[in-house]
Amino acid sequence: MANEAELRLRERLSKLGGMKLLRGAKVSGEIERLEKQLERLRGERGDEEIWRSVELARHQERPYTLDYVERLLDDFFELHGDRARADDPALVTGIGSLRGRTVVLVGHQKGRDLKERTRRNFGMAYPEGYRKAMRAMALADRHGFPLVTLVDTPGAYPGVAAEQHGQGGAIARSQAAMMALSVPTVACVIGEGGSGGAVAIAVADRVLMQENAIYSVISPEGCAAILWRDAGEARKAAAAFKPDALHCRELGVIDGIVPEPAGGAHTDHDTAAALLGDALVAALAEVESLDPVERRRARRAKFRAMGVFATA
Repeated sequence: MANEAELRLRERLSKLGGMKLLRGAKVSGEIERLEKQLERLRGERGDEEIWRSVELARHQERPYTLDYVERLLDDFFELHGDRARADDPALVTGIGSLRGRTVVLVGHQKGRDLKERTRRNFGMAYPEGYRKAMRAMALADRHGFPLVTLVDTPGAYPGVAAEQHGQGGAIARSQAAMMALSVPTVACVIGEGGSGGAVAIAVADRVLMQENAIYSVISPEGCAAILWRDAGEARKAAAAFKPDALHCRELGVIDGIVPEPAGGAHTDHDTAAALLGDALVAALAEVESLDPVERRRARRAKFRAMGVFATA
């Protein structure tokens, strides 16, 4: 479980790191002091805590999108199909009422038993799924409904059929569609946030992560297989690239962390849903206050500022 002191320190470090220096004012001393405090806390947590987040993010009893829909959205009406080829059950889309506010929802769904997991392809969407998501996004924009997305996938399906149907292009177009939306958008990683399959529906005004979720460009097993030619070194890989919520917040790839019940979201679905609902409503209220043009500008600026580009 995340340490409250660590959460506060990372929040302050993130804010200080993003400050511009004015009239020679220096914040480096404060940053150094906070980093030393954080280093002590990191030593207390250790790499085992990072792997614990990986395990909890994948827990088979963890709430999925439809579990949250059942507890958070009234009058939910699911939309099916991409109006071009097929319906992809790995992605759920629909319209419902979130505490009195109509929203459009898009979310991955893994499935509970083997039969459902097979039907939903373990939450790994085909291009048809992302086209269905874009259909829902267009509906939200047309009617002025906020968009909420719930991310929980090991990644987009990498099979031959998906590639033949244009997987890479579908992921790119989905990101571009989210970037251009005029309505408020909030995304939350509720389990696994794997690579392009996750970011395809996570280009939002506010990106959240549940406390024990993970978000990364590759799975720990995939990273270990590349670096050490041994997927069994997954723990070492996870410790190296740190896909947990605390480190993602520190890197600036997410905007906030949603707390979970003691022991993880799988221990109490109702409480996990209530905490998630509070975070979604608060984030929506924050971005709704912005002018649509300013909202799009800020969204684009946020994502373009991520990462580091350097020339030799």
